Amino acid sequence: MRVNPLNRELAQLRDQVLLLGGEAENAVDRATRALVDRDSDMAEQVLYDDDQIDALELQSDQTCVRVLARQPPDEHDLRFVVTAIKITPILERIADHACNIARAALDLNNEPQLKPYVDLPRMSRLAREMLRDSLDAFAASDPAAARRVISHDDEVDRLYDRIFHHLLDHMTRDPAAAGRAARLLLVAKHLERIGDYVTDICELIVYMTEARVIKHQK
Repeated sequence: MRVNPLNRELAQLRDQVLLLGGEAENAVDRATRALVDRDSDMAEQVLYDDDQIDALELQSDQTCVRVLARQPPDEHDLRFVVTAIKITPILERIADHACNIARAALDLNNEPQLKPYVDLPRMSRLAREMLRDSLDAFAASDPAAARRVISHDDEVDRLYDRIFHHLLDHMTRDPAAAGRAARLLLVAKHLERIGDYVTDICELIVYMTEARVIKHQK
């Protein structure tokens, strides 16, 4: 049976988005481990591999253009392509946040550790689980799963608030450690932003499947 060229390219686009998302998730994981395990070589590798993630984003963009240029897709396929166009730069930005965490690791690994990092790995794990679940929801065109992922962002925010207040207190009690605490606070902020970006992805999945915009709903 001959495969419809449009369906083949839509499947290719889906796979490219999922591959890009998997690489972004992996980058966040390795950047966090580079910080927690004080592994500067791993941090350098995260930065080196970012070029590959950028290339994957460009490939997805090119596939979107080919799909739109081939023939006018129906309404459902058009929403799928529009969603893919919007998701890929979000995934690339998530990878950029991973690079910023890796850069923080390179700085902090050369200094005495403030304390064992407990909440940061937990925050990273939750953000990565959200990202993974959002990609599953995208692959399955499952708006209910996307909404469940959105509900987990509050937990990421709670962890950020706890880390923020803890590090602020540490800066007050130990001014000599303020620079290191500030770097860790930025790491936490990068993870908090990743949670926000995953929420954006899930809102796009709801649009893709239901033609409903929930981004600005309270």
